[in-house]
Amino acid sequence: MEESSTETLDRIDVRILRALQAEGRLTNADLAARVNVSAATCHRRTQRLFEEGYITGVRAEVAPAAVGLGALVMVGVVLDRSTPESFAAFEEAVHKLKEVLDCNLVAGDFDYLLKIRVRDMADFNKLHGQKLIALPGVRQTRTFFVMKEVKENARLPF
Repeated sequence: MEESSTETLDRIDVRILRALQAEGRLTNADLAARVNVSAATCHRRTQRLFEEGYITGVRAEVAPAAVGLGALVMVGVVLDRSTPESFAAFEEAVHKLKEVLDCNLVAGDFDYLLKIRVRDMADFNKLHGQKLIALPGVRQTRTFFVMKEVKENARLPF
């Protein structure tokens, strides 16, 4: 999707996106009723929103603690070199770590900020010692254990 914005969406598209963002399990019939269009129109529009990249997927939100992943850890990573090759090697390697939920290239004190889910501090210690510091180009890491999740996976504000 090339530089999409709500300016290229009409009010019905925006209502479809908002409804699905709030409740992704809506049936097409329920969604159509909520946005006040026919089921056929709703289906066509929803398919187009998928095809054009406005909707990138639909998935369940699993409670981390319920599946034994109660510890959330943020890790700032500084690489030893700031070159396109260093960034590419790091990014390719971090994609292979299932514990890393998010990896963002950032401006500021770190090159990357990682969001990681693990069982507990011992689990993170093992991940850090065996995998994180072994990632390509890592010079330094700074770890922040989240004490309380105040706002998580909020809806997009459009």
